[in-house]
Amino acid sequence: MDFAQASCTEFVTVLASNAPVPGGGGASALVGAIGTALGNMVGSLTVGKKKYADVEEEMVALKAKCDAIQADLLALIAKDAEVFAPLAKAYGLPKETEEERAYKAKILEECTVAACSVPMEIMEKCCEAIEAIAQFAAKGSRLAVSDAGCGAACCKAALQSASLNVFINTKSMMDRAVAQALNDKANAMLDKYCPMADEIFAQVRANF
Repeated sequence: MDFAQASCTEFVTVLASNAPVPGGGGASALVGAIGTALGNMVGSLTVGKKKYADVEEEMVALKAKCDAIQADLLALIAKDAEVFAPLAKAYGLPKETEEERAYKAKILEECTVAACSVPMEIMEKCCEAIEAIAQFAAKGSRLAVSDAGCGAACCKAALQSASLNVFINTKSMMDRAVAQALNDKANAMLDKYCPMADEIFAQVRANF
């Protein structure tokens, strides 16, 4: 199934089942895309309005950027499933002999590192989206500012969710230096962009 093309009902049904994919990574990517689109909605409702003519060019540029982020995040739903499949298969490798155990450990390590790549990319895209949403919230149509707050909240949730998919994989890595580098990168994004999303939400909420 192409999960990015599936209906909401189909996606949620499979997500709730015992199927290995989609899981937290795919769900994070979808929520991130939704959050980005909510911010983008503010831009769409701002462009073309005389009242916001002075920020028109900036809004158009931000919308183009968010269009790309949305597309990337939707593509990452399938990509997450693709990188998880080899990892799931690796767990089933035989381990009766010393050679088999060594081979299984090697393949598991390679697949685990690969499995971190997609949630890490999801995190990076969510960070880009939060930066864009901050601009939509600050300069976009006041009639749609609540959507910027919703977008920030969704992207923060997606960022945090994707990070857990990084951490669960780095925990089992044998190469602790690689694991630590990935953990540091993920934590740096959380430390910077979760407060940024919270600030957007608080500023939007203060309008009501």
